[in-house]
Amino acid sequence: MSDSNPASPASTDTPAATGSPAVVPTASPFVKYEDFAKLDLRVARVLEAREHPNANKLLLLKIRVGTVEKQIVAGIRGHYDPATLVGTQIVVVNNLEPAMIRGEESNGMLLAGSDESGVVLVRPERELAEGSRVK
Repeated sequence: MSDSNPASPASTDTPAATGSPAVVPTASPFVKYEDFAKLDLRVARVLEAREHPNANKLLLLKIRVGTVEKQIVAGIRGHYDPATLVGTQIVVVNNLEPAMIRGEESNGMLLAGSDESGVVLVRPERELAEGSRVK
């Protein structure tokens, strides 16, 4: 990777938990603001959560975004007990093209981060109205 390549910038990130700096190269090219603005990030409430019947790393989540209920497939099985997710708020990409994942339709994607300690869902700091836009 070269410093002169604007499509592959390097950034430094300091993990809050350890306080140790980590250099994290950006593997993807820059995204234009106009492309990022196409994402509809929203706060959703998890109504139901269960294990995917055909995949050992996936959960099926029934969520409500505003007044619309839909299902998403999330690769968080083994990191979260489905029962603990019910009633919580998460952040989702609301306008992701629907996809069939191991025989189940997914109508969005939740946001999560991960490190060597595991997976953490992106959630609002406090309760927000379901369907609130995330900016």
